[in-house]
Amino acid sequence: MAGGVGLAAFVPTWLPQVVMAQSSNSSRDIVVSVFLSGGTDGMSMVVPYGDPDYYTGRPTIAIARPDAAAGTANRATNLDGFFGFSPGMAPLYPAYQAGDLLVAHATGSVDNSRSHFDAQRYIEVGKPRDVNVAGGWLGRHLATSAPLRSDAPLRAIGFTAGLPKTLELGPKALPIPNPTNFTIGGNVATATARTQWLAQNYSQAVNPVSANALDSTNTIALLQSINITGYRPANGAVYPTSGFGNVLRSTAALIKADVGVEAIHAFKGGWDTHSNQGNVPGMDGQGMHNNMLDLANALAAFHADVVQGTTTYGVTVVVISEFGRNARENGDRGTDHGRGNVAFTMGRKINGGRVLTNGWPGLAREVLESGQDLRVTLDHRDILAEIVQNRLGNPNLGVIFPDYTPRFRGVTKP
Repeated sequence: MAGGVGLAAFVPTWLPQVVMAQSSNSSRDIVVSVFLSGGTDGMSMVVPYGDPDYYTGRPTIAIARPDAAAGTANRATNLDGFFGFSPGMAPLYPAYQAGDLLVAHATGSVDNSRSHFDAQRYIEVGKPRDVNVAGGWLGRHLATSAPLRSDAPLRAIGFTAGLPKTLELGPKALPIPNPTNFTIGGNVATATARTQWLAQNYSQAVNPVSANALDSTNTIALLQSINITGYRPANGAVYPTSGFGNVLRSTAALIKADVGVEAIHAFKGGWDTHSNQGNVPGMDGQGMHNNMLDLANALAAFHADVVQGTTTYGVTVVVISEFGRNARENGDRGTDHGRGNVAFTMGRKINGGRVLTNGWPGLAREVLESGQDLRVTLDHRDILAEIVQNRLGNPNLGVIFPDYTPRFRGVTKP
């Protein structure tokens, strides 16, 4: 809903005391959250080429080492002597070199569900297997923090038809699939009249009805004023003309318009690669490579345009998926649902230019979880919680990630 009635109306039994996080006069970042739905193969995105068992378990879909013989096609781009970007992720190398991109490996949820629905929900709500947790981790952050701008009709946007679980409970959070044509549903010819009627007839209603109606109509006017269609990226950035490229381009326009939007959530699917995964150009399918390339090109453009550009507030990007894939390829040159995965964070205040692990667990069969999966040695909530407290200025981690005490891993800069 647009207006929201605040956290108090939804207080669950586990809720500790809340300290409202920072006023609008703060140095808090805007957060852009990207969920890679389908369970992406992190070991094809960021290749553990220094582990020989990676090649043993993936004889046909492995990415060649950066130092492979001269003439070898589609080699990884070395990151730190052990990990490397696949060709599809190479557009992000400049952001990594600039120290603005952090890669976290062997990370994910401590819950071992291989269900897309359950695993995604556990990450979105911030706690596994608890049906009593209200809202999503990002929604609860918004509900326990003062708005960046007190007059903002829109604090958060999900580029979806329905409000993402991650943003649930967030005040002034709306699902807006395409902000360039956001309006009240119905005949286009009567859209303006219906918007005016809504504002006039509900302005005197009791809250939250009045607040929701006014925030909705104000949001429509706000988005129409930004001219997202005519937005021109900075620093020579070129966004892909794909759906995800358009999402990040629209996100950049919203952030630079400085209208009070402080949280953006988007999905990028297509990662459920059970057959003909196609990690590099020329492989059967090429689906994984093309998807990685679209993701990396869009994020690289956003890095040049927004992260390194001029904005009123800093920006932090987080990219995560529900689970990884099996360490060993299957008989169809694909990978099945697994466990440990890769995550990314990007921003000027991110301690990047490195691959973060809590000890590489290894890919030898005897050390794999259930004999098939990369172990999760870094809880994803450690990454998110450090960003929430240090970059979003919110100390209410017990509310945002209930019943969990995070360990900060040096994800952010001082």
